Amino acid sequence: MAIRWLASALVALLVAATAGCGDDAGPPSIAVGSTPDPDTTAIAHLYAAALRYYGSPAHVKLDADPLAKLDSGEVRVVPGFTGRLLHRFMPDATARSAAQVYRDLLSALPEGLAAGDYTTSAEDKPALLVTEETAEKWGGRDVTAAVHNCEELRTGHVADEPGPEALGVCELGRSREFPDSATMFAAVLAGEIDAAWTTTAATGIPPELLTLSDKTSLIRAENVVPLYRRNELNERQVLALNEVAGVLDTATLAQMRADVADGQDPTHVADAFLAEHPLGD
Repeated sequence: MAIRWLASALVALLVAATAGCGDDAGPPSIAVGSTPDPDTTAIAHLYAAALRYYGSPAHVKLDADPLAKLDSGEVRVVPGFTGRLLHRFMPDATARSAAQVYRDLLSALPEGLAAGDYTTSAEDKPALLVTEETAEKWGGRDVTAAVHNCEELRTGHVADEPGPEALGVCELGRSREFPDSATMFAAVLAGEIDAAWTTTAATGIPPELLTLSDKTSLIRAENVVPLYRRNELNERQVLALNEVAGVLDTATLAQMRADVADGQDPTHVADAFLAEHPLGD
């Protein structure tokens, strides 16, 4: 009997110890979805770092279509850009200003998805590059100056990165395609085209070229925003996502993406950024 009682006690102790180990494992890591390209990966790692900053394990999961994985529940957070996301969920949407694009995005989200705060100071929307001479000739440094010269406007874009088809009432003609940015920039400087499509967070732009402003929102806004599965994140985790909006700006976004494209570890890049720009301050 004593032996049998001792065996039962040992089994009970083993079960208790095993249960205790399970409790020590902590919460599962939150998967943040991203496409494999450096531009998107940098942003995904920033949101994962923000979650870890507030004490939640998080990692980045790469996929060709992270939004589909968000819908299926394989990832719980996917960062993106407001305008592109709005086009995905509402292709016929006409909103262009940052606030209106965000409001329409909230209305267009599928059931079960929510959006965090968007970055008012960080964007990556299409932008036109011109020479100083062209800006002087047009009489302005805003895209409205390009609209006033719509009929003779010659634009260029890098392959697979076309610009908008229209600027307000200006229906743009066919844009000339270039194999890379350097070739396109050279064409602008040589006067072969009047303007080149780039984005506001692009790097490597020659100092001889200037980016036209867009004060009247003729080009759709593209601000960074996190999407997440509704009711699957706690308040602290949602707060972590939202606070990225208060520290990220366009220049920093561009630098982070450039660092990742140059081969730096995106986890290190994101952690280093939050070390310099603490959340919650």
